[in-house]
Amino acid sequence: MTRAPQQTGTVRIASLSRLPAFFALDGKRAVVVGGSAAATWKAELLSAAGARVEVFAAEPSEDMLALADIPPNGDVIIQRRNWSAVDLAGAAIAVADCPSDKAAAQFAAAARSAGVPVNVIDRPAFCDFSFGAIVNRSPLVIGISTEGAAPVFGQAIRAKIEALIPQGFARWAAAALEWRPRLRALALSFRARRTFWESFTARAMAAPDCAPDAAELDRLLAEAPRAGGSVALVGAGPGDPELLTLRAVRALQSADVILFDDLVSTDILDFARREAKKMLVGKTGHAPSCRQDDINALMVALAKSGRTVVRLKGGDPMLFGRADEEIAACRAAGIPIDVVPGITTAQGAAGRLLVSLTRRGEARRVQYITGHGRSEHGRGGELPADIDWRTLADPSVTTVVYMPTKTLPALVDAALKAGLGPNTAAVAVASATRADQRVIAAPIADLPARLAAEPLSGPVVVMIGRVFSDYLQKTTSNPVVPPGDVRLAQ
Repeated sequence: MTRAPQQTGTVRIASLSRLPAFFALDGKRAVVVGGSAAATWKAELLSAAGARVEVFAAEPSEDMLALADIPPNGDVIIQRRNWSAVDLAGAAIAVADCPSDKAAAQFAAAARSAGVPVNVIDRPAFCDFSFGAIVNRSPLVIGISTEGAAPVFGQAIRAKIEALIPQGFARWAAAALEWRPRLRALALSFRARRTFWESFTARAMAAPDCAPDAAELDRLLAEAPRAGGSVALVGAGPGDPELLTLRAVRALQSADVILFDDLVSTDILDFARREAKKMLVGKTGHAPSCRQDDINALMVALAKSGRTVVRLKGGDPMLFGRADEEIAACRAAGIPIDVVPGITTAQGAAGRLLVSLTRRGEARRVQYITGHGRSEHGRGGELPADIDWRTLADPSVTTVVYMPTKTLPALVDAALKAGLGPNTAAVAVASATRADQRVIAAPIADLPARLAAEPLSGPVVVMIGRVFSDYLQKTTSNPVVPPGDVRLAQ
């Protein structure tokens, strides 16, 4: 059974308590009402952003007067009187420190009638926007909001970020602002622009205190590819998005098109650009699947059109992922191709079970086999004919079986006949490392019947070997089901 590749719908963002937005206030008029310390701080922020700040306060504080004498950027003009509605006309933003809810309601209503966004200090019910905590590496500016629920928490987060971000990043951000028009004029491809900014970021991270200059710009431009598409085979890992490698994240964020399998966790796709096309080219055992030739042709065609293509595979692309066929197709078409390794399902599952696959004194080697034979003429899915049963029966080997569900009874029967001990510990893990992970642990002779009685959904891997003996014994004797919904042999 076959199916055609299909583009998935756009993944929508989760709900936001506040929309993070940044006002452009340079040269614009801002109104501040009140002469208190809190009002002074808001006037200072508005001036620092370039606004011409008009303060209405019958009795301004000494701090407010000092601010008017030496503003950080835009002028601060003090009107020694109370505000009136006409004062709000033409303002870009309005802030007030009000003594009561009644006064706050009057000010908010007047500002909104004038079409001016309003903030009433420490009275969120009357605010159209909030300031939050700020990390200033201008033009790199970071705002932090807790929706007024925990300002101290927000300040603590700001302190953490301040410690992480060098002051020198301000120079790099300023260089980015200056260089962007020149980069745009070069009409580079998306891939080239992305490569440029990735190299820019790497340089900034490595040498934040070095001032970037024109020579640095020329070096970065020389590294940017000028044209042509490419393909990257990227390992998505077993499912937990936190197991993605940094290189995999960078590849996803650079992609124009992502061709992904059914076994890839949808959470992984959240790391991609929202503008990237995401196409399901699923290959699921014993279910309708896209033909490998069709996937190869689509991948090559997209790259030939100049796209940056990511072929996203569960686990590691070089392990039972048909990577050799896709690499050959790209090479034959002259398409540049790269491979980004991923955490294998076996590694992820063993890590969650806290079992070493190569425990000293118990396992001399690990072998990966597939329980799913190669399809021929539209048929397949039978037990492979070339399994080395002698090595599978070796008690010093840990065996990992991929795609085991349909053929496991035949595999176990043949392994037992070859000398595998019937009481050898085994585990079947479904959706390894994900929130819905399930595990069935049993002696290998009993495992097929257990899986028939309790079918596992999602990608399944079976692991066999005496390294799992302690795990099986411990969990079988413990009536409490451990995390991950582990199902045990009785």
